[in-house]
Amino acid sequence: MDSEVSKILPEFFKKHWLPLLLALFGLIFFIYGLIALFSQNPAASDIKFETNSNIVSKENENLITVDIEGAVSKPGVYKLKLGSIIQDGLVVAGGLSIEANRDFVSKNINLATKLTDGQKIYIPRKDENNPSVLGLGTESASSLVNINMASEQELDTLSGIGPVTADKIINNRPYSDINDLLSRKVVSQKVFDQIKDKITAY
Repeated sequence: MDSEVSKILPEFFKKHWLPLLLALFGLIFFIYGLIALFSQNPAASDIKFETNSNIVSKENENLITVDIEGAVSKPGVYKLKLGSIIQDGLVVAGGLSIEANRDFVSKNINLATKLTDGQKIYIPRKDENNPSVLGLGTESASSLVNINMASEQELDTLSGIGPVTADKIINNRPYSDINDLLSRKVVSQKVFDQIKDKITAY
């Protein structure tokens, strides 16, 4: 029996050597593939997409946050693109509500003024007659010079402000607070003390 098998096997290999050889190579590649698959580093799955996080960071750098309150349809805190103006802020806040003092807005708020990060925009209502509600101090809104919107001629009317200083104030806009004139060294302390009760910034 064993001798018959030993005779048959060589003949079988002679007839089918090519398919057997190909099958052997295929088996070797299959085993190699399994080894490569299971030998992968498990930590490879913990991929950190640093590029994506950098993109998010850069996007955040190009955004500012503003607080829009008062007589607008949707008051709240909004993120806007760097370089946005007051009009852009009012648009995202749904525009002026029916209670808005539109006359005051048209006369005192320059919609083309650029917004700054952390700035607050307050739109007064028709029934608000107290200037302190608007953050304008004890004087009426019309008597205060808005350093964000005033022309060179209007700034020149302030005590201690000449054409050169007025031009300097304009070039350093926008301001979130009148104290920015000091922190940015636009005016001296002496001049600021003379004009601080006559100016506003919004």
